Amino acid sequence: MPIISCEQMDTKLKGDIAEQAAVFHALKRCWGVLKPVGDRLPYDLVFDVEGNFVKIQVKYAWLDEPSGNYVVDNRRTKTNRRIMIRAAYKQSDFDFALVYIEKLDLFYIFPVNVFIDYGSEVHLVETNKRQRKPRSAQYREAWELILPASDKEIGEEKCVCSPVKHGEAEF
Repeated sequence: MPIISCEQMDTKLKGDIAEQAAVFHALKRCWGVLKPVGDRLPYDLVFDVEGNFVKIQVKYAWLDEPSGNYVVDNRRTKTNRRIMIRAAYKQSDFDFALVYIEKLDLFYIFPVNVFIDYGSEVHLVETNKRQRKPRSAQYREAWELILPASDKEIGEEKCVCSPVKHGEAEF
């Protein structure tokens, strides 16, 4: 079965792709991942980072052809069969927004206060078309922001995962 193009995907499928990519990247860092039941909460995932629970909102960025920038709406969208309601996120809704650019398989990791401080959209510049870097550049692949404060000072991630072969797990 052929893979469908991004233009053919609906927003729900794009969101699912971004969430699964976030899960993958978190697991590679040996973080636990919790998935809430349903989609009525203001966050999509919870990462367990060394015993600290971190609420994560995941967004899928699309390419705005005229500007060449990737764009993401930084508002909460609720839909039912007839209406779509957009509302601003609150500081207490989540801890970090992970904005996924599928074509580049990369994330921008925004603390909630930074993410909600933008207008209604966040524009991500992935080309060197400016003399100075945009404000968002410091959040590109900034996974270390999610680490507990003690690990940020050290500047490295701790990983105590060890592979277990099938049938060798201890209970």
